[in-house]
Amino acid sequence: MTASRNVARVDTVPLPTPGFIGEGHTAAMVVDPKDFARNDPFIALMDDHIDLAEGRTAGGAHPHAGFETVTLVLEGEVRDRDEGTLHTGDALWMTAGSGVIHNEEVVPHGYTRILQLWLTLPHEHRWAAPRFEHVVAANLPVRREPGVEARVYSGTSGSATAPTHNYVPVILLDVKLDAGAAFTQELPASYNGLVYVLSGEVELGPEHTRVASGQVAWLANATELSQLRIAAGDAGARVLLYAGERTNVPIVMHGPFVGETRDDLMRVSRQFMEGKLPRLSELP
Repeated sequence: MTASRNVARVDTVPLPTPGFIGEGHTAAMVVDPKDFARNDPFIALMDDHIDLAEGRTAGGAHPHAGFETVTLVLEGEVRDRDEGTLHTGDALWMTAGSGVIHNEEVVPHGYTRILQLWLTLPHEHRWAAPRFEHVVAANLPVRREPGVEARVYSGTSGSATAPTHNYVPVILLDVKLDAGAAFTQELPASYNGLVYVLSGEVELGPEHTRVASGQVAWLANATELSQLRIAAGDAGARVLLYAGERTNVPIVMHGPFVGETRDDLMRVSRQFMEGKLPRLSELP
């Protein structure tokens, strides 16, 4: 029999605070970069709520290097002049790698809620060529069971496998459960993971750990292939499961750059200042 995966801890996500865009933008930190050593391969996860006047841009062009971003639109629509449109349920998987400039002209339409993950890169791919993948919700594989719908953005769930390219093996699922429904996901022993409850309440693992909306459960370490059981409460639930292979490579950060040494950060900072980073819209 496959072992069961337990929950190590449950954190309550802090209330949203004013975001970098200014009025009309709040953000909550779901995963804190300061805890990377135990959260590896996940650097950060922000839950952004944006409600701007029609036509107002959300920030501007900025650089990234040394990691990947995974932008998932939970609600609303975001358009970029060069990068295209992300509709509800779409995602943009971007490898910053050796360095790139993106979000050159982003315009949200109506209230928008976005989750943005910062995901580390393994040592051998830290400075890979930048690339991006527009993941369209309508094209994603979906695992369906009685009372359960799991949209697979990355990795495999049951017989559903996403075509997303990964440097770090990652499972990313958006799981909707009817009242009382249950779902089981297989996880390799090397995977760290978290469950972020967007609505309702669930019980996780063999100890039936209760996790409510606005909380995040971190999974315990495992020594063998395991299964995580997610069971919804009386009102049903919606959760996001992020699980990925630990890289065991320490990182250093400064602003939008991630590296393994201070010299890494100084190098990519110089390249940015000298105008040597390509724009995402220029990539093939």
